[in-house]
Amino acid sequence: MRLTRFATVAVVLAAVLATSGCSWFRRENKLYAADPSSRPLEVPPDLDMPRTEGAVVAPGAPVTASGRTAPVAGVSNGFTVAGSRDEVFAKVGDALAAVEGLSIASRAQLLGVYDVAYEGSNFLVRVSAVDAGAYVAAVDPRGQPATGEAAVKAIAALKTALGGN
Repeated sequence: MRLTRFATVAVVLAAVLATSGCSWFRRENKLYAADPSSRPLEVPPDLDMPRTEGAVVAPGAPVTASGRTAPVAGVSNGFTVAGSRDEVFAKVGDALAAVEGLSIASRAQLLGVYDVAYEGSNFLVRVSAVDAGAYVAAVDPRGQPATGEAAVKAIAALKTALGGN
């Protein structure tokens, strides 16, 4: 009988402890007592600005507010063509193939770049998306504007073939 009474008391005590939600150990915090929609939002310091270390921005091609590269007036020899970057990239490939004496060493559509050799010079023809369509320019392997005579001549031929601005 005593054992039964002890077991009953133990079960009741365990039930009380289990349902109490550890209220004996709870601390009151005014931030969490308020309505959830009125609590202040804490943003860790490193998350309030986008990370830019490791982002690649080609020199001579700053980024516009839409995140696309924009041409720099007077810095590179290039032009703008209406259409999407992929459409213009295909047209540039056809136009480059038609330029006499120019050979395409490689093409990288994902990067929007043709590696070309023309009149003894090697340079890249880059097609990048801009707000007005696609920007076509000659750049050297470092991403700097290619201003050599061969590059200027090739871009002029492309501009004529594609009707760029």
